[in-house]
Amino acid sequence: MDYLVVGLLSVGVYYALPLFLTTVPLRVVVYCSVSASAAIAVFWGLFRNRPAAKAPWVVLGLSQLVYAAADTTFYTAHYVFAETEYPSSADALYLAHYPLVVVALVVFIRRRRSDRDLPGLIDAVSLTVVAGLLSWVFVIGPQTRLGTPVLIELTSLAYPLMDLVLLLAALRLFFGAGRRGAPFVLLTGWLAAILTADTVYVLQRLSLSYEAGNFLDAIWLTGNLALGACALHPAMARLAQPTEVPAPRLTWPRLAILSAGALIGPIVLIVQHAQGERRDVPVIAAGCAVLFALTATRLAGLAVDQRLLAITDSLTRLRSRRFFEARLAEEVARSRRTGAPLGVVILDVDRFKSINDRFGHPAGDRVLVEVADRLRAVAGQDGVLARYGGEEFALIATGADAEHLTRLAERLRHGVSHHPIAVSGRNSVTVTVSAGTAAFAPHHGTASALVSVADRALYLAKESGRDRAVACTSVPAAPDVLLDYLDQAADLVDLRLACPGRSLAIAAWARTVAERLSLDETEVRTAHRAGRLLDVGMIVLAEELLAQEGPLTSRQWERVRAHPDCGARLVGVSSDQVDVADTVRQHHERWDGSGYPAGLSGDAIRVEARIVAVCDAWASMRSGRPYRGAVGHDAAVRELRDSRGTAFDPDVVDLFLGLLDQRAVGDLDFPSRTGTRLP
Repeated sequence: MDYLVVGLLSVGVYYALPLFLTTVPLRVVVYCSVSASAAIAVFWGLFRNRPAAKAPWVVLGLSQLVYAAADTTFYTAHYVFAETEYPSSADALYLAHYPLVVVALVVFIRRRRSDRDLPGLIDAVSLTVVAGLLSWVFVIGPQTRLGTPVLIELTSLAYPLMDLVLLLAALRLFFGAGRRGAPFVLLTGWLAAILTADTVYVLQRLSLSYEAGNFLDAIWLTGNLALGACALHPAMARLAQPTEVPAPRLTWPRLAILSAGALIGPIVLIVQHAQGERRDVPVIAAGCAVLFALTATRLAGLAVDQRLLAITDSLTRLRSRRFFEARLAEEVARSRRTGAPLGVVILDVDRFKSINDRFGHPAGDRVLVEVADRLRAVAGQDGVLARYGGEEFALIATGADAEHLTRLAERLRHGVSHHPIAVSGRNSVTVTVSAGTAAFAPHHGTASALVSVADRALYLAKESGRDRAVACTSVPAAPDVLLDYLDQAADLVDLRLACPGRSLAIAAWARTVAERLSLDETEVRTAHRAGRLLDVGMIVLAEELLAQEGPLTSRQWERVRAHPDCGARLVGVSSDQVDVADTVRQHHERWDGSGYPAGLSGDAIRVEARIVAVCDAWASMRSGRPYRGAVGHDAAVRELRDSRGTAFDPDVVDLFLGLLDQRAVGDLDFPSRTGTRLP
């Protein structure tokens, strides 16, 4: 800060001093001293702050030394020897300074972000093309038409061309990722000063109005001081450090600047037409074509980014569950058509809740990220690895038979547990996973059935002591026992919600509505069974969570909102209950697409799920929940009517309300099964 203050005072002194005091050119001495001080400040900051990345600072220091030498040469020749010849040796030094600055900026850009930032590069090139277009129309084009000697013309053209290269590097740095503290602001301020003063200088040269010592000197000197202050700042060492700070998003101001830039070409043509001129039309047309291509590329990149966001888990950067399910359906169809081997591995982190409880949720997130990285390292590029649920992962293994799947699951399991994972400070934990595998066979039918088989194997791996892999062939089929277990689980959830018989009532209403909608017998059975088991996934939630009277936290809501998936997976363990499982999974989807877990809308939601959703809503309103009292009959009717077309299928709501008037549905007085006890 002291350097910057003293430097700015020196700039004021520069303009206040007489040109000469006796024979001493005071203004030249002050100007060249300020310019040289920036080079000294860069090397002193490099010595004092000792950044890990020294190369860009060394190059910047050298560039400023060349620049100071150019200033000394120019002002000495101009003021002391009265030599005003253009170009001169000073111009060679000024032009030599540009490549050094560009090299330093490129090193900064590469060090601040190791991956490729194509959007930032496209935006930087787009604005540079706009600047180049304007430079041609107002600087380069007029210069080429003056008929000046070749050396003068080449030198005059070199300045705007160098400035364009410098502008491209500066914009690339500005649009890139990295810390944006005081050193960054000072560095970009220096670049802005150089580019602004150089542009005005060339325009004044072109109009023969330039005079040494005018206001441009203040801009150049202030820019030099900003560079020196940047190097002296204690945080300068972090300017070239890689960081997790993301690149700036495509904000509205940035979009407005890019959009305005794309209109520059047509605006210039309109202005020229109004003035009765038609110059540089091929150049303007070429510039517009390049801008159009860059804009199209940018839009394509945005579309790809949005696609990646939709199919990528934000925490682990693995594929999302939605992508996994869509891809698995494709692979199942291909395997059925060609007979190619196909397998699925479902993995679950053992005792993950205890990690969250002991070290906190941020530590749990770090564990999930590390587990994902280790699984990715083992799985390679041959399969599709996804985050399937909270602490669950799933892998599609194409070309893998049952034997290969077992070996793969063991490698995945060992890849996670071979080394402890750091969770916080010096604390680390050894994390294990359980795995279930399933190789596709024609009798599995659908992708959901294949996942259900792998889930069944995972369940057995958990029951057998965890930290092991189990293949589907070792899981006995016991459909009657399983269905009885699910019924008991549904009754226990009803009890925890303080509404015994609730699921039985919803099942009866769903069957009545399905029959009145003239659905086929299979769909009626599916609606009835899904109504009975719609909340069975809540069995995995803590009892105190279901009984909590106050508002839920975001973490608690996340767990509650996972119950359709949990329930679907429990139901889907039975291979003949796939449709019921899908209905259970979808019963919290909304007609307008704002529901969960998949955000389905309209007819994309199974009709059975749309029926169960209305029946569930009525039961919830009339029976109440711990965090919300029961709603009266008339208020519940109004709520359903208000939600038709948004939350619920309008036809289902209308039919349900009609049946309600007939007293065919809506009665919650259904006794639960007695003796309910889960094993």
